[in-house]
This record gives sequence, C-alpha cells and structure tokens, in this order.
Amino acid sequence: MPFFLSRLLALLLAGRSWATPLVVIGFVFVTSWPLLALAEPAGSELVRPENYWWYFVVTASTVGYGDFYPETGWGHVVGAYVIVGGIVALTTVFTKLASVIERARGRRMQGAITVDDSDHVVLIGYTPGRTERMFREVVADTDSRVVLCTWEEVPTHPMPEEPVQFVRGNPADAATLRRAGVHRASTVLVDARDDNEALAITVTVRHVNPSAHLVVTLRDLERSSLLRYIDPGISTVQWHSPRMVTEELTSPGIAEVYAELMTSGGANTYSVTLPESAAPVLVDRCRAALGRRHGATLLAARTGDGLLVNPDGATELPAGAMLYYVSDTRLTAEDVADALRAPAG
Repeated sequence: MPFFLSRLLALLLAGRSWATPLVVIGFVFVTSWPLLALAEPAGSELVRPENYWWYFVVTASTVGYGDFYPETGWGHVVGAYVIVGGIVALTTVFTKLASVIERARGRRMQGAITVDDSDHVVLIGYTPGRTERMFREVVADTDSRVVLCTWEEVPTHPMPEEPVQFVRGNPADAATLRRAGVHRASTVLVDARDDNEALAITVTVRHVNPSAHLVVTLRDLERSSLLRYIDPGISTVQWHSPRMVTEELTSPGIAEVYAELMTSGGANTYSVTLPESAAPVLVDRCRAALGRRHGATLLAARTGDGLLVNPDGATELPAGAMLYYVSDTRLTAEDVADALRAPAG
C-alpha cells in the first residue's frame, strides 16, 4: 500500500493542483477503513462509521487524542499508513501555498501585476533617492495609496519595503498605464528622464484618463506651452524642485501660486524692518493693519528667536523685526508705521 501511495503522490505532485491533498486524503480514507476492519477484532468500536471518521481526522492530522486506537499489530500498521497519508496531504498543501506566495511575490517584485485600486496616486518614472523622497512626502500629506510605474530598465521593485505597488513596462504605452490603474487614478505625476519623454508620456496619460490631476516635471519650463495644447489644466513644475512637485500633487494649483510669486508683475514677496516707532506690536495687529491699509499679507517674521513662518497671532514683534509679506508693491518702514498708527476697525 505505501508503494501505491507513493506512486499516486508522484503523479499528483506533477499536476501541482489544489486537488492533490484532497485526492490523497480521500484515497487513504477509502483504503484504510476496510483494511482496518479486517485487522481489528469483530465488533470493534473503532471501525464503526460514527467513530472511524473521527479517528481518521485526528490520526491523519497527527493530533491523536487517543480515545480510539487500533488494538492489533496489523491495525497499528494501518494506523501508520493513515498518519503517513495525512502528513503527505498536509505537505502538499503547504508546498502549494508556498509556491503561490512565491509566485505572487515574484510578480510584485518584477512589476508584472495589474493594480485594482481607484482614486490613488500614480508616480510615473523612477530616479534613485529622488522618488523615495517624493513618495514619503506624498504619503505624509495624504492617506492615498501610491503606485509606482517605471520603464523596463528598472529590473525589480526599487522600494520593496514601502507600501507602494510596482508596475514595470513602457509608460508611454496605454496598456502599461492601465495596469498601473492610471484610468482610475485621482492624481498622476510624470517624472520622466527628459522633457521629450515627459511629453510623450503626458499625451498617453491624458488619453487614458482625461480628468485626473496631472503634474509633469520639466527641465525647461518654456516647454509648458506645448502641454497646454494637450490640456490647459496640466500642472508643470521645475524638475529640480521635488518639494514643489509633491506640494502640487497634494495641493493642486500651489505650483501656479509659487510661479506667480516668483514672476515680476502682480503680487510679489517682500521684506521690511519693523520701525521702532511702531514696536512692539502683536502679530494679529500687524497682520490686520497691513492687510487693511495696503492689501498685504504677512507670511513670516524674523526676530531674535529666529524665523517664524505663519507666526501665532499672540506673538509680540519687537522693533527691528524683519517682516516678510506678499503685496502688489514694496512697503517702506514708514508705510508700516502709518498702517499701525491708524485706528483699528
């Protein structure tokens, strides 16, 4: 009997099927019952149908409660046969499970998966160090799931320890982008190796998903005008400013605000020293006076304690503090003093 069991096991293992353990345990059950009935004395409680199935389960699983057991020598042989059959069945289950897990891990590491997520963030492109930094900033600011989509030259998952799914292929191909779930994504970043590649990928992304918030990094921002032909709503960010890239991903439109602040004409950022005649003054009072009198917005202040960005309204600003503000025009120290001397309200 062990010979036939080993031959059956060899054939079943070759099939690598989940049915293998069921066939093995079924075969052992069907053959062991009549064998044990022949080996045990007539009238044995062990071979009664209501008892044998229980004996078989606890014996095949090697638990062995001992409430039923064979009494004869041949009965012990059949019991050993049941134990071996149970071990074989369990071994095939664990072998198959390990194989499934290994294949799934291999597909994940090789970027061969298809993403089922929706409303997620897709990062297209990979630059060592840079992409990891942007990923950490994105997940720190939002709870969105992230998918990394790269070209074939990235052989395996570059961030396996991070909670990010990996898809590898040609990012300018619609099929690859669909595997990354771009058609269901809420936000997409195109961070390509050069501007020509960025333009090609952007065309495909917009074709696959016409409505996602699309951010494209460019070395030459003059080429932004080309992207406007595809979609005026595409956000472009200087490639060399990764922090601004992640801010645009998590706060759509912020890159345009920064660009406006850094462009001459319109509102600009300025600094002015708080004159002694107007000091000390609370931040709330200074903020309200500058806004009411000059339409300026106080952004930060530098005192002896250092730089205070978006300072608390109850903070007292001493004479000589440097005020940083946004305004249409530059203010003088006298402009600040006049604004603070004007009655509140």
